[in-house]
Amino acid sequence: AVDSNETDLKRLGDEAHVTAIQQLCRICGASFKMDQQNRSYPVHGPVDSETQDVLRRRERKVTSWPELILKVFKTDVRADVDTIHPTRFCHNCWTIMNQKFSHNSSEVYFPHNQAVEWTPHSAACNVCHSSKPWGKRKGAPQLNPNKMKKRKTRPEFVKKSKTPSIQWKSNKALNQMKDSCKKIHLDTNLLVVDYPSDFVKSVSCQVCEHILSDPVQTPCKHLFCRICILKYIKLMGCYCPSCKYPCFPTDLTAPVKSYLSVLNALLLKCTVSGCDEEISLGKYSHHISKHKETKGKEAYAHINKGGRPRQHLLTLTRRAQKHRLRELKMQVKAFADKEEEGDVKSVCLTLFLLALRARNEHRQADELEAIMEGRGAGLHPAVCLAIRVNTFLSCSQYHKMYRTVKATTGRQIFQPLHALRNAEKALLPGYHTFEWRPPLKSVSTRTDVGIIDGLSGLNRSVDEYPVDTISKRFRYDVALVSALKDMEEDILEGLKAQNLDDYTSGPFTVVVKESCDGMGDVSEKHGSGPAVPEKAVRFSFTVMNINFPNNNGPVRIFEESKPNSELCCKPLCLMLADESDHETLTAILSPLIAEREAMKTAELLLEMGGILRNFRFVFRGTGYDEKLVREVEGLEASGSIFICTLCDATRLEASQNLVNHSITRSHGENLQRYEMWRSNPHHESVDELRDRVKGVSAKPFIETLPSIDALHCDIGNAAEFYRIFQLEIGEFYKNSSVTKEEKKRWQATLDKHLRKRMNLKPIMRMNGNFARKLMSKETIEAVCELVPCEERQAALIELMDLYLKMKPVWRSSCPAKECPELLCQYSFHSQRFAELLSTKFKYRYEGKITNYFHKTLAHVPEIIERDGSIGAWASEGNESGNKLFRRFRKMNARQSKFYELEDVLKHHWLYTSKYLQKFMNAHNNLKNQ
Repeated sequence: AVDSNETDLKRLGDEAHVTAIQQLCRICGASFKMDQQNRSYPVHGPVDSETQDVLRRRERKVTSWPELILKVFKTDVRADVDTIHPTRFCHNCWTIMNQKFSHNSSEVYFPHNQAVEWTPHSAACNVCHSSKPWGKRKGAPQLNPNKMKKRKTRPEFVKKSKTPSIQWKSNKALNQMKDSCKKIHLDTNLLVVDYPSDFVKSVSCQVCEHILSDPVQTPCKHLFCRICILKYIKLMGCYCPSCKYPCFPTDLTAPVKSYLSVLNALLLKCTVSGCDEEISLGKYSHHISKHKETKGKEAYAHINKGGRPRQHLLTLTRRAQKHRLRELKMQVKAFADKEEEGDVKSVCLTLFLLALRARNEHRQADELEAIMEGRGAGLHPAVCLAIRVNTFLSCSQYHKMYRTVKATTGRQIFQPLHALRNAEKALLPGYHTFEWRPPLKSVSTRTDVGIIDGLSGLNRSVDEYPVDTISKRFRYDVALVSALKDMEEDILEGLKAQNLDDYTSGPFTVVVKESCDGMGDVSEKHGSGPAVPEKAVRFSFTVMNINFPNNNGPVRIFEESKPNSELCCKPLCLMLADESDHETLTAILSPLIAEREAMKTAELLLEMGGILRNFRFVFRGTGYDEKLVREVEGLEASGSIFICTLCDATRLEASQNLVNHSITRSHGENLQRYEMWRSNPHHESVDELRDRVKGVSAKPFIETLPSIDALHCDIGNAAEFYRIFQLEIGEFYKNSSVTKEEKKRWQATLDKHLRKRMNLKPIMRMNGNFARKLMSKETIEAVCELVPCEERQAALIELMDLYLKMKPVWRSSCPAKECPELLCQYSFHSQRFAELLSTKFKYRYEGKITNYFHKTLAHVPEIIERDGSIGAWASEGNESGNKLFRRFRKMNARQSKFYELEDVLKHHWLYTSKYLQKFMNAHNNLKNQ
């Protein structure tokens, strides 16, 4: 019975102990009853949302309380036992952990010198027998002091030095600090015994070089005076002066007792004049205090008569700092109430600013002044986004730069990635609200639509043609809204420039140039995903101009100054597909074209400048090369006898009549001819039907404007001149029956000579850069050196001269302003050019002519009379985007092809943002000044 009673008592005691410890903090041992709100937090489990936000802002990866407690208090709670350790901690310790990682706190200290190490319940348990609150240290029962551990937290100092060095002569502040140390510390010259220099160094401070006073030891085992190391850390940064190892004020510990015994046993000379005693360092302060009569304060060393040494203001807890600065705070508050209408903050900031200026710390003073003026010290997130996009930095590369700059300068100059992601949301399609009147047919009314699957509008069936591709795109109307909002400042400035009312609501007419082209082989990186073609196609658009109807005619409030730049050609759709695959191209672009057709008959209502304004859209598909025009308009390939995509002429008719042709083709007529080709209402033969429909063999699915693509016209004509040069070198006009080997020899001779004279390297396929260099007077002079006949040389020079006079007419954005004389003389030059082809170069152009020569000679004046320009409506901007596709593909971190196109499309869109371009232009202007 006695044993059972003892067992019951022990069990009850254990239960009471467990109940008691659960009312105490696991970390500091304070009672939860001390907090009026009785707040506590579990030791185990994930951190709360508020702490998680603080950690995320500081870019810490800690997600659970055990990890955080171990990091802050150096206490491992993962092996805790519920019968020994409390399972919760108090709000005070929670505050310490949050302040440690917050932006506004420079230092955080554990409020006690020692923290609790919990022991199992016993008969002499201090928890169960304590009569006073557990959280109070004064008079509280001690928990086995031998097993107590010192707590350390790592404060994060705001100040960091540019040059972390202990060379005192290089720093005025450190020299002043060393001079002040002479008044309170003892010099090594006072040592009685002439110790070896290494021993003297071991008992002297590595900062002030005096004998150690109140010595402390860093984690790297170096010794310093407490005051010296604290001042050094404040001035120079949180690292050891000797080895540069990271060191924080809370990492400082007392040396081992054996070392302190040796240090205190050192014999010193008394500094008081007339006293010849030799005193040990441990008794030195007591000896000095006995000297009652002194000749001056210079003869004394600084003495702290009992108690703890006076700590530096920054090493105190917040409560102690308030206590020490209480009188100063009251004086500042009284001054602010009297002179500055109670604005204490401005008074304190101004005092701080003046103190920094007085110490010549102008960099920090400028930062503080910027903060006081509301400008902030770091770059705007949009500026950081512009830098990242224009320098093609991936997320990891930008983050590495952000961390490096922050670590080296101690300032957050660049913004973190999450700030950039918030900034880019407003620039991507799907952010702004709008409305169509009437609503678009077969298009959702949702406005928050971002990047969507390019195949989302495709109705699949069992017997349908399989589409093995990946495509990403924006919804056409959402992308146009985002582009207009990006140009909002330009539009409002255009209204002011034209003296129009700021409250003009429209309707504004927006003219949009559409471009589509294949990018060729893009097999640079192989990620996961389905097997898709290693060729890509991009569909893009450019806002060319915006007009406002007026009584005196339309007023232009915006016009794109560089219509062929990649900076204004906005990507709309990306697909991994071959441009020659008619079925795939049709399947992906059909939903996009349906959205475009619906927008033609509707008005956009969009808030701009605080006013709801109306916009109408005019789409002009001119940015297509001849291959793609034939593809989307249902025409036969470029080798067809129907040579032109603008008129119905055959190759033979075009060679016989080189100049006199007019534009006859249109999208509507091509649709009618396709229906005729499909139904054959007259029951004709294939050849007769083909002649009737003029080469239309497939259903047109994209409306294009009959025009000439200036870039590909230049390339095609240069390729033809390149062939003429070869034939003239071999004197083909004398003997037309030559072998392929001889023609290759002529080409090799030409390539070698152009490389030697013009630095033109041979190419496999004609490109724009080679064409621009080839078509010049210098090139024709170099080629004439290889042509033996002077008459042929004169013909070649005249042919090139005529071409160079015609070329600016179709290449310039506004020929009526840029080259009006050449525009007027174009018909004469084209007639003479055609005459040369039909006489001097008859061997090449008898019964045949190239597609682009025909368009150059026959259709340029008519197109310029209709549109005002050919060069402005070219596909050069879309072609320039090909290299951007490859660069954005390399900077993309997600290797999967499915997500890869999404990232490329997003970054390409941001690259074309006028809002971000303004930041980059301002940055470039500052660099050039």
